[in-house]
Amino acid sequence: QVQLVESGGGLVQPGGSLRLSCAASGGIFSIYIMGWYRQAPGKQREQVATIISGGSTNYADSVKGRFTISRDSTKNTVYLQMNSLKPEDTGVYYCCLEWRRNVYWGQGTQVTVSS
Repeated sequence: QVQLVESGGGLVQPGGSLRLSCAASGGIFSIYIMGWYRQAPGKQREQVATIISGGSTNYADSVKGRFTISRDSTKNTVYLQMNSLKPEDTGVYYCCLEWRRNVYWGQGTQVTVSS
């Protein structure tokens, strides 16, 4: 059973930083896409950043230059380093894994950017 466990959310002031982690288990993930999505209150879930098994990354325009997605393949873990956080970055952040034609989601972690 594939599981994704996220951690690292919390409350931070504008301009601050957080690092989210997502650990995947239950499979041998050699070819995959992993990413982070977020959902703000009253809004649809949106893609924030993705990384494929070959290492290529993609970012939403709203986070380019501020967020960095990375991975540690030895730990089946993906990270999202978030710098220069803004109030509009507030939301529940979900980890997503696309693997063997299936899509898996984590439980979500709350990120709140507020003074």
